[in-house]
Amino acid sequence: MRRRARRSLDGFSLAFLDVICCGFGAIILLLVLTKIGEPRALEDIRSELEGLVAQLQEELFEIRGETNVLERDLKTTVEQLSTEREAVARLRGDLSKIQGEFSATSELSEVNDIVEGRLLAAQQGLTEEMKRLLGRTHRREPTDAVIGGIPVDSEYIVFIIDTSGSMHNYAWHLVVQKMEEVLDIYPTVKGIQVMNDMGQYMFSNYSGKWIPDTPGRRRVILDRLRSWAPFSNSSPVEGITRAIRTFAAPNKKISLYVFGDEFTGNSIEQVVSTVARINKTDREGNRLVRIHGIGFPVMFSRIGFQENTGVRFATLMRALCRENGGAFVGLSSIRR
Repeated sequence: MRRRARRSLDGFSLAFLDVICCGFGAIILLLVLTKIGEPRALEDIRSELEGLVAQLQEELFEIRGETNVLERDLKTTVEQLSTEREAVARLRGDLSKIQGEFSATSELSEVNDIVEGRLLAAQQGLTEEMKRLLGRTHRREPTDAVIGGIPVDSEYIVFIIDTSGSMHNYAWHLVVQKMEEVLDIYPTVKGIQVMNDMGQYMFSNYSGKWIPDTPGRRRVILDRLRSWAPFSNSSPVEGITRAIRTFAAPNKKISLYVFGDEFTGNSIEQVVSTVARINKTDREGNRLVRIHGIGFPVMFSRIGFQENTGVRFATLMRALCRENGGAFVGLSSIRR
């Protein structure tokens, strides 16, 4: 009996040891398998991280490149802004100088009185032909008669009017008023013509011809002016040169009246030279046509408008009027 019991106990011990050994073997096998899988997972993670780093580096390079471009653009913009500010400062100085000259000149003050409607219509100087037209009862004035600083001895008048949006939107009521006042200075003339600053005629059937002067035709001109709005490039050069080439004649006394608010052309000196070349002088130094100008201060009355184009118009017209026997009037307000 004892031998049988001892055999049973030995069998149990061996079976238990087998189980324990198998368990430890399984654990060791799991550890081995785990260690084998770790390098592959780490390699995958490392590859993903390297790709992400490369992508981030590429994006960083792009951002740096864009930053450099923006910095160059900013530097250029700052330099341009500084240049523009200097130009504006110079133009403001020129404007102050021009305004000072206007206020210091008594003749220009009288001209402003006319343009503002504070002078009565005056009888212009008459040539022999105009005296015959008006009758012998009119007293003849000197041929160089002057009203408020403006010579009014012309027998023909041409209006050259800036029809741009700035003029139409802010000063057109005043344009109509000033044209009527200028016409009042000339009770009777041999011919009238109206063009815009591009040289386009108000009445196409009178292209290249004079409109006969009658009270009825003057009313028609003023009525048509109120709604007349052809395209304009805000520069009177084309209208002035076309009027001179078309109508100038040695045996006619002609005056051009230029209404505008800005000059957007490239060179003032070039315009003055071109006009001087086509508006020739006679033996006494007189030009074929007189050039007068009226400046409307639209560019100085609205925030955001470019004042320098208004200053350039005043500068151009002062030079043209001085060189071509006329007078320039700069209005101080766009109100009636």
